[in-house]
Amino acid sequence: MKYPVSITTASGYGENTVAGALRELLAPLGGMDSFVRPGQRVLIKPNMLSAKGPEKAVTTHPEVVRGVVRLVQECGGVPLVGDSPGVGSTFFVAEKCGILDVVRGTGAILVPFDEAVPFPHEIQTFRRLEVAREALEADVIINLPKLKTHQMMGATCAVKNLFGVVVGLRKANLHLQAGDDKARFARLLLELARHLAPALTVVDGITAMEGNGPGSGTPVSVGALLAGSDPVAVDTAAWALLGLRADSVWTQRVARQEGFSGSSLADLELFGPTLESLRPPSFRPAREGDMGFGIPPFLRHGLRKSLSALPSADMEKCLLCGICQRHCPVNAISIRGNHLHIDEATCIGCFCCQELCPEGAITARQGFLLRLYDRWLAR
Repeated sequence: MKYPVSITTASGYGENTVAGALRELLAPLGGMDSFVRPGQRVLIKPNMLSAKGPEKAVTTHPEVVRGVVRLVQECGGVPLVGDSPGVGSTFFVAEKCGILDVVRGTGAILVPFDEAVPFPHEIQTFRRLEVAREALEADVIINLPKLKTHQMMGATCAVKNLFGVVVGLRKANLHLQAGDDKARFARLLLELARHLAPALTVVDGITAMEGNGPGSGTPVSVGALLAGSDPVAVDTAAWALLGLRADSVWTQRVARQEGFSGSSLADLELFGPTLESLRPPSFRPAREGDMGFGIPPFLRHGLRKSLSALPSADMEKCLLCGICQRHCPVNAISIRGNHLHIDEATCIGCFCCQELCPEGAITARQGFLLRLYDRWLAR
């Protein structure tokens, strides 16, 4: 079985440009009416990580949300737009990133993911998983990720975006359960995506993010939209488009190791321009975060600092706002006088602090052996 993934180009975020590109994108997949029937409640799940303007490339662009909402409405569906932001209320973040204006202008409904209910599927060894009620009660889920680097996972797109159905600080609890085992956390993301089974994923890659993602990286023009019904397959195409190594993205690495269908380009049926033709001439990935895979645990523990990347505070940018301290799942961060202190012995390297810092003051500091490994990969 081949998994269809459609790709098209878009020169920018003009309303008509995006609307036309979305129709072209979905045509090989049968159009929006292949996914939405009249009367269905359709949960549209953009990336609303934090309250930053769309020009920062942190969140799904509002024009992509607008275009998808209108296509759903044309099919007679009832569009609900929802997410659980990392910092701030859904309404506040939606207002700052431009999505609230789209909701009001189109007559869609903004749902704030306030109520969490038990997830009706077993997720490996995670003791308890609760998700937003709207995610389970929707007739259809449409996933609208932003194409970005991600310091913990390597990159974030279709699979990782669905973690936003976990409500509020419950995300931190799952990080705590996973500890510094990135493969275990990636497996959670893959299983969550498989069981949620969004009918459609549409990737906003018109402007992507490189470098210090997902919240403080650099916008980079890619000019692409991608779509497909299988999140793993869509991610496979997205990483190939950016020229990322499959093993540099933890969800992709684990998907391949555990035989998830759609995790190889050979599994895909691609429509549209070639991935190579859209690849940016240079794309700066997130810093390599871990080279401890395959190393015996007794050696890995002793060499942890040298083998991995841990967060570091830039005190010239840090405002000591305390957001990172409040959201650290293991309480490894404290404010001491005029300095932000990160306890490296306690830190699990989830990089929630870096992800949520409004000033981009948290960066990844690589250990000595990891720096050598990163330079070797870049040769």
